[in-house]
Amino acid sequence: MPDPGPTPLPPGRPAPAPRFGAPALADALARTAAPAAAAPTGRALPTRPVLPFGTAPAAPAGPPPEHPPPPAAPAHSADALLRIVSGPSGLGTTALHWARSAEAPAVPELPAVPELPAPAASRPIPGLYHHPVPEPDPVRVEELSRRIKAWATDEVQAFPPEWEDQFDGFSVSRYMVACHPDAPTIDHLMVAARLMVAENVVDDAYCEDGATSPDVGGRLLLAHTALDPLHTTEEYRPAWEESLSSDAARRCYRSAMEYFTQLAAPSQADRFRHEMSRLHLGYLAEAAWDATEYVPEVWEYLAMRQFNNFRPCPTITDTVGGYELPAELHALPAMQRVIALAGNATTLANDLYSYMKELKSPGKHLNLPVVIAEKEGLSDKAAYLKAVEVHNDLMHAFEAESAALAAACPDPRVARFLRGVAAWVDGNHYWHASNTYRYTLPDFW
Repeated sequence: MPDPGPTPLPPGRPAPAPRFGAPALADALARTAAPAAAAPTGRALPTRPVLPFGTAPAAPAGPPPEHPPPPAAPAHSADALLRIVSGPSGLGTTALHWARSAEAPAVPELPAVPELPAPAASRPIPGLYHHPVPEPDPVRVEELSRRIKAWATDEVQAFPPEWEDQFDGFSVSRYMVACHPDAPTIDHLMVAARLMVAENVVDDAYCEDGATSPDVGGRLLLAHTALDPLHTTEEYRPAWEESLSSDAARRCYRSAMEYFTQLAAPSQADRFRHEMSRLHLGYLAEAAWDATEYVPEVWEYLAMRQFNNFRPCPTITDTVGGYELPAELHALPAMQRVIALAGNATTLANDLYSYMKELKSPGKHLNLPVVIAEKEGLSDKAAYLKAVEVHNDLMHAFEAESAALAAACPDPRVARFLRGVAAWVDGNHYWHASNTYRYTLPDFW
């Protein structure tokens, strides 16, 4: 298929800028701290002025913008956020918080956004809103590739020998280096790489291309005990422990989780287990629809994809980065919305890039373009292009909510985590757009 080149975006949609997540979010924070300054070039994130907690911004004059920002948080939510950021109060609590202050904390100063190297080579979907990333560090890619393959083949026997070319073509090392540019060591990158391989082994073995069976729920539950250990009696514990080596999926989960908990804080490990429960619930919904040949409504499909989703990957960005976002900050509703939007947007990007690959799989493989075409009576091309717009709307919402949260919660750990999630979103797109072994584009342009 000849290179179609970029297609014009609909009016009012910004073109992808040659920036990636972390510097772009730094730009947004700088603008919220100094709203009178001239707007910088690059990624255009919607901003809000910094207001006292619980204060609603004045209504803008003139017609509403095409993509209005989300409404301000109610006063009671803002008061709760202020209590979290300011720490405990009362007699004898002065030393209990790292940044205790009598006043609301100020927006932290962020380093200047560095000049970025040329973006990495890739072939993005025309019109898909994204931000190019620099080429992943080849030294890290090579070393991570050597280590992750040794783990997959020697430690956990993740795949049979005839699947070796598929493992190599997956390019998990390039994927993880692109998604986690702030990882301090290869060991930190290996944590992400093992979990990524394990999640894909479970998906392939239990859910994909005819692997689904009536007992998929029981198999997923037992595999989940490799992440969330069974607490049972001494009589039955040996049988459970033996089961953890019974198939590749459980071997991968058990080993990857053991390595993860060596670097993760307890709250980070518990957070990840919760996200994997969500993922497995999404697997079960998709398996049920496949077994009954049910084609969901578009909104139902999007609900399933919020669970059968990349969300476990960006939620560990702080562990891979070598720091911890405290549980009370990670649990903020605004933070949960940002993470959910990141997971939803990147998962729909996967739907779009894997569209041609899934058309060749047995039976009807549900993805967003297929569901839109069937439920809304559109042609394959029109449905695909509408799915691009759904992805773009989620990306714009992700960026707007990230900027608003960074301004409302001026904790440097929040800013760093948001930068890490944005970098993961951009790295995930780069991997899809550059992985020609797995993905080809439809001839719709």
